[in-house]
Amino acid sequence: MIPTLPLGTDGPQLPALGLGCMGMSEFYGETDDAQSLAVLARAHELGVRMFDTADMYGNGHNEELLARFLKEGGRDAFIATKFGVRRAPGEYARSIDNSPDYIRQACDASLRRLGRERIDLYYVHRIEAGRPIEEAMGALADLVRAGKIAHIGLSEVSADTLRRAHAVHPVAAVQSEYSLTTRDMEAEVMPACRELGVAFVAYSPLGRGLLSGALDGESLDKDDARRNFPRFAGNALDANLARIDRLRAIATKYDATPSQIALAWVLAKGVFAIPGTKRVTYLEQNMAATDVHLTADDLAELDRAYAPGSFTGDRYTAEGMKGIEA
Repeated sequence: MIPTLPLGTDGPQLPALGLGCMGMSEFYGETDDAQSLAVLARAHELGVRMFDTADMYGNGHNEELLARFLKEGGRDAFIATKFGVRRAPGEYARSIDNSPDYIRQACDASLRRLGRERIDLYYVHRIEAGRPIEEAMGALADLVRAGKIAHIGLSEVSADTLRRAHAVHPVAAVQSEYSLTTRDMEAEVMPACRELGVAFVAYSPLGRGLLSGALDGESLDKDDARRNFPRFAGNALDANLARIDRLRAIATKYDATPSQIALAWVLAKGVFAIPGTKRVTYLEQNMAATDVHLTADDLAELDRAYAPGSFTGDRYTAEGMKGIEA
């Protein structure tokens, strides 16, 4: 049974384990729409309701893929999408745009691709340097009043930005990378979320596969973006994989996989988690993490073994770090 959490102070109660859909369109090697649609359908069947996408994933392809899923039976799905990162097709380089005009254009474009009249949760994907967050929040509040979006979210923001944004209009959720490999958010952002009644959504809760215990440099496709990330490069990857032993030991105690223990740890923090996958097998393994109930001693041991800063290398390239914790 998937535990449920409220989305902010006035949002719906949703299953805490959702699905990140980015890899179904790009970044993590080859994609297959038919296979991805099977994953989406199985996730819905297993109780997943939060499906997370963005307009820049596959330059619109990911939202269009979700639209196909929605037409084929996922009509009660809760769709979260994002705006603010602009990329040329096939390019990783990006610019950040939070201007009111662009927000309105991006929202309308996402609604068309999704085939919906309203977006359930609309995130500012990255914060534009030099533009006050209040300006973007004003435009988003207008979209709420117009009925085009139901709830406003922020991604990869600082606690100060969250507080300033929340003062303009209630923020329902903050999404940031969070796992045993990446715990920066615990210092200020997660406490601010608890203080303000804002839901926290953890993306990459398996450390982009590092915590699966099954990853190595040879297993990554030639066009897998992780090959360029500092945390996955050469000696850094070897050092990071060598750290998984404690996770493996706890997994053995529960007759579980390292991924399931890593997900159970995130869920025990009282936050949403949106692991991504392109395979039904991995989806079902991830869902089984909700049946793992770690003891207080296990949680404390994992906290100690994987203290903030334990893993080697930045999580993105310099280009990917644009707008992080802004």
